[in-house]
Amino acid sequence: MIAKGSEPWLFTAASVTALFAILSRATDSLPFFNHAAYMGMALTFFMVIFFRDPERKVEVSDAYMISPADGTIIDIRDRKICIFMFLQNVHVNRAPISGKIREITYKKGGYLPAFCKDSERNERNEFLIHSKYGDVQVTQIAGTIARRIVTYSSVNDTVEQGQRIGMIRFGSRVDVTIPHDFDITVCKGERVLAGKTVIATIKNDRNF
Repeated sequence: MIAKGSEPWLFTAASVTALFAILSRATDSLPFFNHAAYMGMALTFFMVIFFRDPERKVEVSDAYMISPADGTIIDIRDRKICIFMFLQNVHVNRAPISGKIREITYKKGGYLPAFCKDSERNERNEFLIHSKYGDVQVTQIAGTIARRIVTYSSVNDTVEQGQRIGMIRFGSRVDVTIPHDFDITVCKGERVLAGKTVIATIKNDRNF
């Protein structure tokens, strides 16, 4: 499955590749077009791999929160987990908990590397999800290469845990806040999968 919002990129790459392939056949004496066609094929293949959006069976539960993104945890502070998405990761983001989207706030900013502390000033999109345990903020942060944040959800939408809520193109970062009713179960440096990896579990003194 290809991620929603990636169609223009794939169409452009495929169209340019087809054009160079046609020119290559029409002008055998110009190897440039032949080389360009092969490069276009490689680019199109990369786009297909990058914009993949595999189906994942999500075990929905109030007993835990799941990762909103694929990637590596680069920081955990003030009950906020920061996940860096490398180019090879799936870039579709999912709801870490079930609830209702109260706010979606887009903020303009720079394009510093998403793993830097100064990336707090980068372009971002903030989801505020109201769950039965309080508000959870999921923040999509653009990086040096990633300069386009795509939103799949709207304010007042009710989302189920693991539901797709958006995507960031070409490497970036996702932060998620953890309510005090949960214990964080992951650590810095750990690799996580959106919709699959449990990042926090409900405290034993809470009933659900």
